[in-house]
Amino acid sequence: MADQRPLPEEARAFLQSNDSVGNIDLLITDANGIVRGKRIRRDVLCKVYEKGVCLPGSVFGCDICGDTVEATGLGFDRGDSDDICYPVPGTLSLTGWRSGADAQLIMSMFEADGTPFFADPRQVLNRVLERLQADGLEPTIAVELEFYLLDRRCAESGDPRPPVSPVTGERESSTQVYGMAELDGYSEFLDEVHRLCTIQGVPADTAVAEYAPGQYEINLHHVADALAACDQATLLKRIIKRAAERFGMDATFMAKPYADRSGSGTHIHVSMLDGDGGNIFEDADPEGSARLKHAVGGLLDAMPESMAILAPNANSFRRFQPGNFVPMTPCWGVNNRTTALRIPAGDPPARRIEHRVAGADANPYLVVAAVLAGMHHGMSQGLQPPPALEGDAAAAETGTLPPSWLHAIEALEQGTVLPGYLGADFVRVFAACRRHERQSFEAGVTPLEIDWYLRTV
Repeated sequence: MADQRPLPEEARAFLQSNDSVGNIDLLITDANGIVRGKRIRRDVLCKVYEKGVCLPGSVFGCDICGDTVEATGLGFDRGDSDDICYPVPGTLSLTGWRSGADAQLIMSMFEADGTPFFADPRQVLNRVLERLQADGLEPTIAVELEFYLLDRRCAESGDPRPPVSPVTGERESSTQVYGMAELDGYSEFLDEVHRLCTIQGVPADTAVAEYAPGQYEINLHHVADALAACDQATLLKRIIKRAAERFGMDATFMAKPYADRSGSGTHIHVSMLDGDGGNIFEDADPEGSARLKHAVGGLLDAMPESMAILAPNANSFRRFQPGNFVPMTPCWGVNNRTTALRIPAGDPPARRIEHRVAGADANPYLVVAAVLAGMHHGMSQGLQPPPALEGDAAAAETGTLPPSWLHAIEALEQGTVLPGYLGADFVRVFAACRRHERQSFEAGVTPLEIDWYLRTV
């Protein structure tokens, strides 16, 4: 259900309770997952609640470098015109930053007539949620985000490198998955993340050391509000980056920053509640209920055309390599981390689907929209999945996913499921941005090409 317009009293009460607040950041997330917006003074906040704030719709037609892609039709074709952004209720909070804005507010874009703006990722997700809610269903979502901490100074080659441990004074070099010493070494950073999450109302749950030096994962607690779950994931990314900066490091959600180390993913856990609050996936069978299997069938059916959203750029596809716990084919299994869709072990009331394909570089709103669209598609059509896989999914023949960025864009454009859920106009704009970005990327000459070909051909 669409967010209701918040009353100005929300802003007045916040300002009254926080008289030290001077600046407020108004945040809106583009299709790349980049947070854009405006910074205002406190005396403007109530006006924003009453009348909104203008931003050009072209912010949703930008490539990763922030350049407007004219092929989207959101730039000069419409005079680079403004649309109205209104606050999302309940998202006004302190930031806890030690510099910069004192508070922040998530916004969403609408047309002049009040219609949700078709290319706003938050509105795209809401469009999918309305389909589920019309059937009396409400998803519960938990997001897991992997990322790397980096030394702010690159190696002499220009390549990124892991940070120096604050405890040992030595550069991280070993893979200690779930290692407690790795958590202890960066406890001040993790404490800062926790402090900021508490202030901003982001329900961070657990942190683990991941499958490479300097790689970590922070999980968000599940919430029965898909929009809020994605708001929180977006804020968590900002928090992690700001916390890293405080301790002289960078944090990256790039899917594959190192050629020889694991990539970083975004894992989405989804259960589905009915009108009475019961989990329709619950079943004593570890594979879950019949409706869970239908949801799996829909996700597998829609997965090829979802790849442009799950893996949105050139680097995204470097993550899909054997032996790195990254699914290479559309498949599912119970308690099996090699599959694209995993049914985690646990008590039947917590039965859920873990979607493991998306990279950490993907937009959380769009990833969740694609996942929920696939699930609803499967449940509404009664689709049956193939048998669940056991063992290494890489050794099984279970179909293929688009192997490259271009193939993924084409699969989305030719899709038979997602355009009907996300909106054909949104798909057109998103694909135009990805095509433009790909053309710009392909026009570059890489250092490896110079090394291989300059003097040998």
